[in-house]
Amino acid sequence: MRTKSVVVEKWNSKWKDEFEKIVASLGKDIIYNSIKIEHVGSTSVEGLSAKPVIDLDIVIEKNKFAIIKELLNKKGYEHEGDLGIEGREAFSYSGKKELMTHHLYVCPKDSKELFKHITFRNFLKNNLDLAAEYSKVKEQAAILYPDDIDKYMEFKSEIIENIYKKCRLLE
Repeated sequence: MRTKSVVVEKWNSKWKDEFEKIVASLGKDIIYNSIKIEHVGSTSVEGLSAKPVIDLDIVIEKNKFAIIKELLNKKGYEHEGDLGIEGREAFSYSGKKELMTHHLYVCPKDSKELFKHITFRNFLKNNLDLAAEYSKVKEQAAILYPDDIDKYMEFKSEIIENIYKKCRLLE
């Protein structure tokens, strides 16, 4: 799902509940066949401003992908491939008006992309001053580029790179 306009909101405590609601909607079979389901992305960091879109990673053993893919398909999710990011399989959906907008990914437990998501999230949770600085940059980017997701992303790239360096995702 391509973002048409960029909206960044102050952190909202309902995002955790919305994540839980999405997980519950996946059903017991998906939960049973996964190792865990991680709330990642900016909505997972208390106090961090974010686009109101929940990002979740279904963490699996590699040999479970076909099962998870089939189960997700039955729940109305369509496999889109890795979209150019190795170790992260994306799934799209339509409808699901009862759920908050979300991005759903399936990652093997040893995926570099999963490691990056978790490391970035945990680092920001433990560095609130940096999270506050990142929030300001995101809010400013959304004001400057409300109709251009590419320019929004470009504007944020310097602080993201800085955070990656600080949490040793970039050396």
